[in-house]
Amino acid sequence: MSESFCELRPLERVKAGDIEIAYKSFGSGEPLVMITGYIATMELWDPLFVRTLAEDHMVVIFDNRGTGETTGGTAEWTIDQFADDTAGLIEALGLQKANVLGWSMGGDIALGLAVRHPDKVSKLVVYAGDCGGPEKVDPPGYLEILKEYRDVHAHFKRIFATLFPGEWMEEHPDYWKSFQVPCQVDNPLDIIRQNNAYKKWPGVYRELSDIRVPVLVVTGDEDLSTPPENADILAERISGARLVRFAGAGHGLQYQYPKEFAKVVARFLDAP
Repeated sequence: MSESFCELRPLERVKAGDIEIAYKSFGSGEPLVMITGYIATMELWDPLFVRTLAEDHMVVIFDNRGTGETTGGTAEWTIDQFADDTAGLIEALGLQKANVLGWSMGGDIALGLAVRHPDKVSKLVVYAGDCGGPEKVDPPGYLEILKEYRDVHAHFKRIFATLFPGEWMEEHPDYWKSFQVPCQVDNPLDIIRQNNAYKKWPGVYRELSDIRVPVLVVTGDEDLSTPPENADILAERISGARLVRFAGAGHGLQYQYPKEFAKVVARFLDAP
């Protein structure tokens, strides 16, 4: 990894509903709003991935409700509320609509956004997301392991087991030493609230067929955290959705192949 996102751009804030959202923007052009995953902050986007996308787009990254520098607000924490927060961010930035990319739980939020606020989404990229509800394919022990993700004292190799295939880690044994450590650790109670929001989400399986914006579904074929079967469900249920599988990639695809992944996304966004 390269320099910390804490140093790349000054932090900006905008009011959206009952919260103040912290965000950063990079580049110029058609906007791309990126929603990060479970208990992750905007710092955890791979810098090379973001910089490559920002060559031709205005990339906006932000912290979800109650995570990182974004306030927790008074509303109940749900996936639907996180989707509403994202719609509020798009509106507060003065954008009529935006391209949206969501990673992991952020992909779930992005799907919720497309269902609840279709007028705010130009194109949608779902990276390692799922439809939620009983139809999703969820590996055992996934959330228990990820509870350590925001603990800077946790054993990195165990955390990385949720992000990278074993063979890839064997080929890159020192990768964990240069991985970007988050600048701050979230309140454990806020982590529980976000965890509960994810677990209680009824999902959008039935609503997937109602999505009419162009959709790109991206998965690593060795993703242990969000099994690739979830991508198959999304691609089958969303009319016209395009599915891209990265061979040998896991949940941390953006770290393994940042340039290649960014180019796939850019081609999708720039297509007529």
